[in-house]
Amino acid sequence: MDRRLFLGALAASAVMALTGGALIGDGFYTPPVIEPKSEGRPRFRPRPDPHASPVPKRFGAPHLTRVPLPGGGSLYGLPGDGNLLSLTVDDGNDSEVVALYAKFAADSGMRLTFFLNGIRPSWTDNAALLRPLVDSGQVQLGNHTWSHPSLTSLSDTDIVSQLTKNDNFIKTTYGVEAKPYYRPPFGYHNDHTDAVAAGIGYTQPVMWYGSLSDSGAITDQQMTGFVNKWLLPQHIVIGHANFATVTRHYDEIVQVIRDRGLQPITLDDVFLRR
Repeated sequence: MDRRLFLGALAASAVMALTGGALIGDGFYTPPVIEPKSEGRPRFRPRPDPHASPVPKRFGAPHLTRVPLPGGGSLYGLPGDGNLLSLTVDDGNDSEVVALYAKFAADSGMRLTFFLNGIRPSWTDNAALLRPLVDSGQVQLGNHTWSHPSLTSLSDTDIVSQLTKNDNFIKTTYGVEAKPYYRPPFGYHNDHTDAVAAGIGYTQPVMWYGSLSDSGAITDQQMTGFVNKWLLPQHIVIGHANFATVTRHYDEIVQVIRDRGLQPITLDDVFLRR
């Protein structure tokens, strides 16, 4: 097991534990302690274009040679030692927050991967804002199930239904394919649920290597702390479009990324789909 990845995943779990249960719907849940699979982080990385300029004031598409997905296991971070950052955004409980994320991306060139729940009206309400960003490849969409249940508590039939219904919503609303990327709600999955998902084309679970911990409400001070702690090279960072706090920190997010010389990417910027 890669020691750096193990420590990163362990630290992420500790941070979430310190913030307590995050509010989802009408109740609380305790985020799981997530251990990396034994294969650890892959040892290859995309090759940057040597003639590419540094990260500009407005972020643009990276110049990368895409690589195959590693095959088997979950993605916790990006491969190799580079300057890439994958900011991923889940759920979409608040339509205004989704709208402001879309504006943030349009204004800054920020590249984002949304793992959406189609049951949330925000993804229909803001489709006109998001579609041009999705069409250009600046924003990527992944499957987070239709209504955010724990996959490990469902029958095989219900797992398939959750992923398929959301898959159909993404295709119908945005005209794009989310496969093979999906994020299990709460991070709850196992070999069996992974096999069921893979059977319908969702072969790549996407986890994270750092969290803004904003699935529930947090303070501005906490958000600043998580932004500074986790926006680091080769990290997949998870945030949520559920509460307004993050919308007050977009300039801060951009500044931290620029100060650290990071290049925002979508998963499709880095990997070839299987």
